[in-house]
Amino acid sequence: MSDLIPSDRIAGVTLVPFRAFGDERGRFMETFRLSWFPQRSWARLQSNRSDSQAGVLRGLHYHFHQVDYWCLMRGHLRVGLADLRQGSPTFGAGQIIDITDDQPMGVYIPVGVAHGFYAVTDVTLTYMVDNYYDGSDEYGVAWNDPAFALEWGADQPILSARDAANPRLAEIEEAKLPIYEAA
Repeated sequence: MSDLIPSDRIAGVTLVPFRAFGDERGRFMETFRLSWFPQRSWARLQSNRSDSQAGVLRGLHYHFHQVDYWCLMRGHLRVGLADLRQGSPTFGAGQIIDITDDQPMGVYIPVGVAHGFYAVTDVTLTYMVDNYYDGSDEYGVAWNDPAFALEWGADQPILSARDAANPRLAEIEEAKLPIYEAA
């Protein structure tokens, strides 16, 4: 079993360092167990894969009805997180987490925490969500909003048109911000 590490910056975010076992043939690691996250129902589990070239920044995205659990498979990823949950003890906090395939880990991202990543190198990310895709539950906040002070290490990343148009936190109506629910 992996030792779960609660984020010291954002309530509910959990880091899961993986234990890799390898030999000359390759390596094995356990990346997910239901028992690691007993507070969630994973009955509507969906798994996805994202491949991004170096320099791509995706996000920041958030949901009202979905948690994310990310596992880097290849490359160097810089994860950016921002707590948008009204009433959260860490509302407005931002955090950057560097993950490499040499030191693999999972990142559990609760409902209402905006998340994105910068591909420092070409990357392959797999992620599980606890609800099927629903486009009406897709929201965004600006990746470079100074309110979060996220140090991406990228001044001009490659962005989608949607992500480039995401508003700053101060521009989002209160009704479009999630409410904090303690686990």
